[in-house]
Amino acid sequence: MEKVKPSSNVQSRRTFLQQSASLMAAFTIPNVFQSKKKKKMTTEKFDVIIIGGSYSGLAAGMGLGRALRKVLIIDSGRPANRYTPHSHNFLTHDGRTPAEIAAIAKEQVDAYKTVKRITGLVVHATRYENDFHVSLANGTEYSAIKLIFATGIIDQWPDIRGFSECWGKSVLHCPYCHGYEVRDAQTGILGNGDYAFEFAGLISNWTRQLTVYTNGPSTLSSEQNARLKKHNISVIEDRIDFLRHSNGYLDGISFMNGNSVNVNPLYARPPFKQSSEVPESLGCELTEDGYLKIDAMHHTTVPGVYACGDNVTRMRTVANAISMGTSAAIALNKDFVLESF
Repeated sequence: MEKVKPSSNVQSRRTFLQQSASLMAAFTIPNVFQSKKKKKMTTEKFDVIIIGGSYSGLAAGMGLGRALRKVLIIDSGRPANRYTPHSHNFLTHDGRTPAEIAAIAKEQVDAYKTVKRITGLVVHATRYENDFHVSLANGTEYSAIKLIFATGIIDQWPDIRGFSECWGKSVLHCPYCHGYEVRDAQTGILGNGDYAFEFAGLISNWTRQLTVYTNGPSTLSSEQNARLKKHNISVIEDRIDFLRHSNGYLDGISFMNGNSVNVNPLYARPPFKQSSEVPESLGCELTEDGYLKIDAMHHTTVPGVYACGDNVTRMRTVANAISMGTSAAIALNKDFVLESF
């Protein structure tokens, strides 16, 4: 039997329906994705978003809360001093654990109703017209008029076994934070060249039993060696194999040539990098030393963006971090007033 061909009208109608379906799909699919994206963008807008909620960020949040500003503090929950058992040289809190100090700070900041705290990792920020949009790793976005980065830094430990386990306990970076507790002890400095020489002079204030471990050929000058020798500070160039320790508390250093020494504590200042790359992605400049560049009022090189804490200074103490956070809050609020009054 001969098959009946569909009429031209039927063909036209079928073609029209196919084209219509394609057009509907083209418009509908992007809208699906847009609706999902919109669900992640909060409608709540803040005066200030503080990225980093350790001591400096919390201090900035308190200062701005007391100035009646609507503030969001976003913190990843990994403070730099989480390795340290006790915090010192901080009036009213000397000898407390970092966690205790942070818990008190959070409780007090939470008393200010215009300040909100959340846990999250900020991965991106962008300027959109007069606001900043901040994106978290989970896809959530927030917006604010101004930003404060209190994100701190990350220490880049040397590839020495036992170093990471001892960091903050018996491998120390700051004598003003920990030197009193280990005064007069058999002390080492891990370092070389000008840095080791200058650090040795500083640490000699707390102990006369001091040795510099260069972990390889010394780059100290003959004049520096003579001055170290004058103060009975010896220099050992042997390559370090590992640090002997018990639960992070140093017992000594073992070298690759089989030699070993007893030492506790060991001071070290490893290189660092910024904890967050977001400030640089916004255009914030760094200093030659790798800190965020700020002026006396905590302005970065990007208008509307401020910074405070360990990411802007080598003075790494809890007291200084809190002081800088308070100063940043005062400076930022003053800018708000000048812009609106």
